[in-house]
Formats: sequence, C-alpha cells, structure tokens
Amino acid sequence: MWCVIPAAGSGRRFGGDTPKQYLTLHGQPLLAWTLARLASHPAVDGLMVVVAAGDAWWPGWTAVAGKPVRTAVGGAERADSVLAGLRALADVPDAGPWVMVHDAARPCVPHADLDHLVAAGTADPVGAILAARVRDTVKQAGPDQRIAATLPRERLWRAQTPQLARRERLQYALEESGRRSIVPTDEAAALETVGEFLLLVEGSEENLKVTTSPDLALAESILLRQHGSSPDLPSLSGHR
Repeated sequence: MWCVIPAAGSGRRFGGDTPKQYLTLHGQPLLAWTLARLASHPAVDGLMVVVAAGDAWWPGWTAVAGKPVRTAVGGAERADSVLAGLRALADVPDAGPWVMVHDAARPCVPHADLDHLVAAGTADPVGAILAARVRDTVKQAGPDQRIAATLPRERLWRAQTPQLARRERLQYALEESGRRSIVPTDEAAALETVGEFLLLVEGSEENLKVTTSPDLALAESILLRQHGSSPDLPSLSGHR
C-alpha cells in the first residue's frame, strides 16, 4: 500500500519563512521524521510526497528506510494536492487498490495505530480513519459569539491521519467534490460528498499535528519518549 503525503502547504498558521514541514526536529526536517515513521511500517510499500511547485526546500529524497519515494506537484488546497498524488500513483506499478493519506506534520503516529487502521480499514468496504474521542465539553457559538448550544460529546471525534480508502474511490470523490465546487478539508469529507463514510478507528493522542511552535516542542518530547533515547532516523537516500 502506498501513502500520499500532502506537503505543499506554506504553514501560514505556524508563521515564519520556513514551511513547517521543513522545520528542524531533533536535527532533521520534521517531514523526514514523518516519512521515516511511515516507511518503517511493513504495510507501507512506498511514499508519494506532494510538494509545492518550485519547492526549494525539498531535499530530493528517493528512498526512506529502503522504501521508494516519489513526488508530485500539489495545488492551492489540500484536496488538490491529494488528488495530484493519487493521479501520480496511476504511473506506479502495483500501487494496489488501497491508499493511505497522512499529514506531513504528524511525525509521531504510533505503529500500533497504523496496525489497527490497516486491519480495520482493509476489512471495511469503504476504509477507515484514525481519530480521537472528544474529551472536553464542546460549545457551539452563535453569531454574537455567545454560546448557542452545548453539543453532546459522546459521538464527537477529532479527525487524525492516516486516512485509508480505496484509491479509485477516493480519487473519484475528490474529483466529484471539485465538480461541485466543494473544498473538503480531509479525505473523509470528500468521500462523504459521494455518500461513502469511513470507519472510525481510535488513535493515540501522541499522533500530534504540529500547527504551532509549542506543538513542535511537544513533538520533540513525544519522539524522545517513543524512542526511549536520542531518536535516530532510518536512512534517507537521494538527497542533494
């Protein structure tokens, strides 16, 4: 199974001149940790990294932990980038019927979570998504910024990645979303537009998405805890 990693964003919410996927984490780009975590899982056959046009930060990796790395050029929205990655997979021999899509800024996803996702998703007719249960009380705001309602949290989940789906169905869902002028914020939302719904698989809170500066420090701490000592990357080859 191949994994598409949309990495064409500029990280505007993070701030600074360096796209957040290239910020340094334990001496290596954050993106390198994400790719290494995915490539070191036995269910992953290869990685399709979707970068921005003219990305001067991309190191040119062609393999991580012995797994092939290919690239595609992304678009303005996440959905555009994922679609570009899926279309590029059409040129990959034996890409397989299933695909995972994972955020470039989630370097700490545990292998146990990937185990559960792959087992549940490939046994489901649609696929599956890692997600975390909402623990806090959730308020819905009105137009005046006052509380309009308190939402029952028992059925509320926070979407994570990877999200796993049938490759052709996900590509169709993204293309159909574009035809309807819908901009889905994740793959599950794209599939929902064509009446398909992913299975929720509970994931770890360690599967952090780096969005702000404090998140980067927390990711460093999580990697140290996961590795038990100073983290070390699997080999990355083909970089310039």
